[in-house]
Amino acid sequence: MKRQVGQVLAVATVAVSAASVAAYALTPGTATGGNVPPATCAPGSDKRQLRGMWITTVHNLDWPSKTGLSPDRQRSEYVKLLDTAVKRKFNAVFLQVRPASDAVYRSSLEPWSKFLTGTAGKDPGWDPLPFLVDEAHKRGLEFHAWFNPYRAAYDDKTAKLPAGHPARVHPEWTVKHEGRLYYNPGLPQVRDHVTRVIKDVVRRYDVDGVHFDDYFYPYPGSGAKFADSAAFRKYGDGKTLANWRRSNVNKLVAQVSKAVRETKPYVKFGISPFGIWRNKSDDPNGSNTRGMSAYDQIYADPKAWIKAGSVDYLTPQLYWPRGLAIADYKVLVPWWAKAVRGTGVDLYIGQALYQVGTEGAWSKAGEMPAHLALNQKFPEVKGDVYFSASQVRGNPLKVMDRLEEDHYARPALLPLIQGLPKSTPAAPAQVRAVGGALVWQAQPGARAYAVYRTSQQNSCATADGRNLVAVIPASASPAYQLKAGGFFHVTALDRLHNESAPTTVKITLP
Repeated sequence: MKRQVGQVLAVATVAVSAASVAAYALTPGTATGGNVPPATCAPGSDKRQLRGMWITTVHNLDWPSKTGLSPDRQRSEYVKLLDTAVKRKFNAVFLQVRPASDAVYRSSLEPWSKFLTGTAGKDPGWDPLPFLVDEAHKRGLEFHAWFNPYRAAYDDKTAKLPAGHPARVHPEWTVKHEGRLYYNPGLPQVRDHVTRVIKDVVRRYDVDGVHFDDYFYPYPGSGAKFADSAAFRKYGDGKTLANWRRSNVNKLVAQVSKAVRETKPYVKFGISPFGIWRNKSDDPNGSNTRGMSAYDQIYADPKAWIKAGSVDYLTPQLYWPRGLAIADYKVLVPWWAKAVRGTGVDLYIGQALYQVGTEGAWSKAGEMPAHLALNQKFPEVKGDVYFSASQVRGNPLKVMDRLEEDHYARPALLPLIQGLPKSTPAAPAQVRAVGGALVWQAQPGARAYAVYRTSQQNSCATADGRNLVAVIPASASPAYQLKAGGFFHVTALDRLHNESAPTTVKITLP
């Protein structure tokens, strides 16, 4: 990251009255770009942290709450979920736009999702995705479009699929397995189709990220073999079946990563893998766990994605409590932290909010807050994503209240991911007090503004999160309601939260 030095910092003293005020310039100082704090600043609380929630459309788990709702009702339900995210000082949502080779947006490549109307392929009368994205952005939330890559249908009755469904047009792409229909990951045509679907969304909609969950090859079920032997004979290239399957997934991940980057370089690509890569009993590099292995059983190899640089972030689903012998949260967090250390791949932890209030350790309201306290010991952990939005809103055992009080008392900027575009936006201009509000002139290209407050002039004011009091979306009026006087430092943030130098004013309340 590039240090910005030598820019002029405008400092003004402003007395706030019921109407407005006069300002006068003080001695100019030196501003440092917010992407990198001044070298002399002592480390403090990190102001950059991803705080997100998954919004699940499959089976109407989160949104919409049931099929057949009117567009107005769908919009109303969604806005309530976003407002909950804002209330909890979150900054990202991950919404499932493709549950199973279907679409919650208007697509020429795949049919409308049945979870909108109740009937697969039926037009709901509007395209939800522009609204879903815009409403998130209005509230300062990043929008990640969540895709399931290989699930073709929830049952294996191909004839029930809408006419024109890719699995109906190309039955040779599919594998029937334990009552469900999957695309065969071993076929280049499947990889090309999935990539084309994702590229279409990135090109046409203003999404901030592309997201995969943990579903690759099917999870172990009743023991039936996945019928991909013909593809293996044709494309196996001398590999073992297991290595070939992992290679197929790796090829898709790399292909999607390249397509996203070529289409819009600022769009992030990340995956939320199953929480155990491999167990130490099978691999000395594995974790000291005894659970299912993503590497061996669903052929997902996050360490390969890290090494190849084909993902911007990983969000492993660590859906187990501390002390669980087969999969201890206290064991898995340091394992994943080590896996990404020094690689430039960001690490966010997938949190099982849906488990809170169930049984065992999850029956205690302190379990989830303890997860976040443990995370703080590992600088590689740069945030958390909660499954899922309904539980964030439901606040089981009032745990979200505790998280807000103990960990989310202040807002946070998004982490800066290595390899994504870097810039230094123009600093806000005309920062001043009007009535009881701090206001400034909107800056071209700004997605949001950060407001910091200190009691004294401080060149390290914006270096960490201790002084951050607000992140104001650019869609709102550029204003912050004043509650106290002091020095206020306002920065501009672009869509990736690259940060400008601060503009500082001193506000004196009457």
